[in-house]
Amino acid sequence: MAGYQKLVLRRAIWLISTGIAGATAIVFLAVTTNVAVGLACLFVIMTAAVVLPITAITYWRRGRVLDILHAYPWREFSCGYPPEAPSNPTLIWVRFEDDYAPTFRIIPFPVPLAETENEHPDRIWFAGDPRFGGVVSPVGGHYPVRVVPHEGGGAAGWGRPEDDALARRVGLVRRSGKGTQT
Repeated sequence: MAGYQKLVLRRAIWLISTGIAGATAIVFLAVTTNVAVGLACLFVIMTAAVVLPITAITYWRRGRVLDILHAYPWREFSCGYPPEAPSNPTLIWVRFEDDYAPTFRIIPFPVPLAETENEHPDRIWFAGDPRFGGVVSPVGGHYPVRVVPHEGGGAAGWGRPEDDALARRVGLVRRSGKGTQT
């Protein structure tokens, strides 16, 4: 829960600071007579107009992380990073069984888990359904990071029907049976 609290704080800071920057720029634009300051304020307003909805969505989506953490226990697994991971920090594979090690994509923002300082870079905490994604955190502490299957998702015949109902309830899978990608 300490990691989740760090996630909430980080996303709240982003949301509040983006809103304050945009509001401040609007006020300065309304009262300034300097063209350079007006252009700078206009740039900040346009940037905030793009970033604010994204940060608001990621703040709102933190509830899905909490739902997953309440529904699924943390389990430790071995993990690895595909060869393209150094240039693409959004990919990680988790070995659930010898014959099942899906690759997950980290969302909504890339987090270089491969570079996170920890004593066990080949181990990961995972909470969720291996077919549809969940939440990961490096062993040793980090805020929880949402992951979804990188390619397709959902291993046919793997798992139990009651697992599908739980995954649907916490938002890992849609009613159609397709895993969520956001």
